[in-house]
Amino acid sequence: MSTDTKRKTVSYGSATSVPRLVLRPKLSRRTLLDGGWWPRSTDPLAELPGLILALDDRRGPVRDLILGGTGWDSRPRRLGVAGRVVRLGWFTAQPLGLLTAICANGDRVDLLVVPPHTGSATAEAAMAIAGEPTNTIHAPDILTAVTARGAGQAETAPEAAWESEGGHLRGSRGN
Repeated sequence: MSTDTKRKTVSYGSATSVPRLVLRPKLSRRTLLDGGWWPRSTDPLAELPGLILALDDRRGPVRDLILGGTGWDSRPRRLGVAGRVVRLGWFTAQPLGLLTAICANGDRVDLLVVPPHTGSATAEAAMAIAGEPTNTIHAPDILTAVTARGAGQAETAPEAAWESEGGHLRGSRGN
């Protein structure tokens, strides 16, 4: 691949969909994550412009994005958004499921990236955890934690607890 091809800036020209994003109202360096993002596909050209614009509105213009080196259809190095160029860095050392945005004012926004194929209940629960100020779970472990919580909740649903204490649901004893 030539140097010219690597340095090419890709601009998007059409409106993007509203990103599925949970973002805490204020940044804090005392938390692991600032929120979560659930892209609809693994196409960065379709997904990143909407995310960048949403972050621009809430945190100030995004200057750089740092993403994991796997799981995306392509890896453009520059993306033209809102009349400027946003640099994209793709790193294998970036933890799986973590996206870091650096804003023009120097703020850093760390987001959980939920894989597009994730079910809505799991994705929404994961993004909610990522946006909690008290979250202590690192991005790569959040989906595992949500899945484990979901399995535990299914076993301890109120109806199950009630039945284990001698109560019976209508129809469970021929009612």
